[in-house]
Amino acid sequence: MSRRYLRIALAQMRVIGGNLAANLHRAAECIAAAADQGANLIVLPEALDVGWTDPAASAGAQAIPDGATCRHLREAARRHRIHVCAGLTERAGKSIFNAAVLLGPDGELLLHHRKLNELAIGHDSYAQGDRLGVAHTDFGTVGLMICADAFARGEVISRTLGLMGADLIVSPCAWAVPAEHDPAIEPYGQLWRDCYGPVARDFRLWIAGVSSVGPIRGGPWAGRKCIGCSLLVGPDGTVRQEGPYGEAAEALLLADLELPARPARGDEWANCWNRPADQPSAGDSTPTGSV
Repeated sequence: MSRRYLRIALAQMRVIGGNLAANLHRAAECIAAAADQGANLIVLPEALDVGWTDPAASAGAQAIPDGATCRHLREAARRHRIHVCAGLTERAGKSIFNAAVLLGPDGELLLHHRKLNELAIGHDSYAQGDRLGVAHTDFGTVGLMICADAFARGEVISRTLGLMGADLIVSPCAWAVPAEHDPAIEPYGQLWRDCYGPVARDFRLWIAGVSSVGPIRGGPWAGRKCIGCSLLVGPDGTVRQEGPYGEAAEALLLADLELPARPARGDEWANCWNRPADQPSAGDSTPTGSV
């Protein structure tokens, strides 16, 4: 298989709890800006519509793919001819899910995920997720997870996506800290490096985790703040791109990725894990700017 290339945009956008209209407007702006800069794929945060565990979820959750929120994003993907990954609050019958979608440049639904490893404080807000999958695109195979899915015991979710053939795993997130958190004393992000790095290295894949910014105004974590620090980890397990820290640290981060041919399949991975990573096959990433 020949090497493939991708320009990815990590949209570290502000999410205002309960303000669906403002959040969708900002998401559309990010999609347009990413497309203008030549991105093939943009990754947006978790629960970008009403905010993670915000009480507005009970009224604001909509169906996927035909609810108004998802239709809005599908139209933006189609208008700008770009793949869009976004975290959404989904209503399905009487249940509300913490969900995410991957949309194609024609606005079609390529992947629909429901978070599997939800934090205990989110259990009253969301039903148990029930699916995991990958999508085959022109630039490679993409797997989809959401935030804490990454640190399920043994990284079982992200590792399963690797076994399913993912060249790239995208993960909408809402990384939050207490209001008094001081990053100078306790730098944020080691948890995600520890979860992303080994999986990316073992399966020679990319992982992009994209967090929102802004204060959390309602729900069980009211008073905390989402602080960005979005991460792009390369196939050698190292951080290739990192977003700024802060509740006001909006950023659109772009990077050019090389997706190398997969070195193994099925139980062949055991042989890969017993030898050092093939550095020439680890790909390359060139940051292309931040706005």
